[in-house]
Amino acid sequence: MGSTMNAAALQKLPVFHKVAEWWPIALGMAILFVPTFYDLMHGIWATEEQAHGPIILALSLWLLYRQWPRMTQDTVRVKSASAWVFVGVGLLLYILGRSQQVLAFEISSFIILLTAIVLLNFGWRGFANVWFPFFFMLFMVPLPGQVVSLLTMPMKMAVSYVTEHILFWADYPIARTGVILQVGQYQLLVADACAGLQTLLTLEALGLFYLNVVRHTAVLRNVVLALLIIPISFTANVIRVIVLTLITYHFGDAAGQGFLHGFAGMVLFLTALSLILATDSLLQWIVRWRERRTIALSEGKA
Repeated sequence: MGSTMNAAALQKLPVFHKVAEWWPIALGMAILFVPTFYDLMHGIWATEEQAHGPIILALSLWLLYRQWPRMTQDTVRVKSASAWVFVGVGLLLYILGRSQQVLAFEISSFIILLTAIVLLNFGWRGFANVWFPFFFMLFMVPLPGQVVSLLTMPMKMAVSYVTEHILFWADYPIARTGVILQVGQYQLLVADACAGLQTLLTLEALGLFYLNVVRHTAVLRNVVLALLIIPISFTANVIRVIVLTLITYHFGDAAGQGFLHGFAGMVLFLTALSLILATDSLLQWIVRWRERRTIALSEGKA
């Protein structure tokens, strides 16, 4: 009886050691960043342009949790002294971001300090096993307004142009002036949220997340799919604007700008995901066809 209790107690010791090792770090990060994420949830993450922020954070933490065993099972842990540079930079960015209300600095400090924690405990070798979640978190850092404005306008023009021609081909009474679509008696402004840079980056993040989860062994398939994510994102944006235009034309302006406008956002992501899955299936078929053809040719030569 006594030996059984001692064995059970010994099994619990590693758990207690892990809790004792990690709770001060978790508490420190919570003290720093719970106020930050509270402000984000009631600030820019509540807007349509940055609504992807909490989704990116949740998926990143899930990926980190999923890949954590690969890092901890490495018996050789060489802690990196350069991690203290990350600690210094992360704290400096946090102080500047929090005091000056620069959200890009504040969010970046979270990523950098999390990186420093991994480097301090597992070194660069351990970080190499979990680098993708940290890269993925970069998509939730808001870009400078000047950069967004500079790149968004050409994208909105292109989406408006394609939408006009598709609906005109479908016999709808539509005309375009810049990024303003006139369909019937209604005017629609193609906004940043409908066809802007942030939307493109969000869809790009969705595609990269898909690639990381499925982990294809065929290099060509991964590269081609990664390159096709950009035109897939553009196509999904066009479909979203077409859906909004048709809703407005058939059901009125109130429907287009009300609940159905939010529903069109779901259409955007579902369309993008469907296109990514369809493209991946096509690439899979091409890869298998090439493999069968190679085998057939080799057997023919033999």
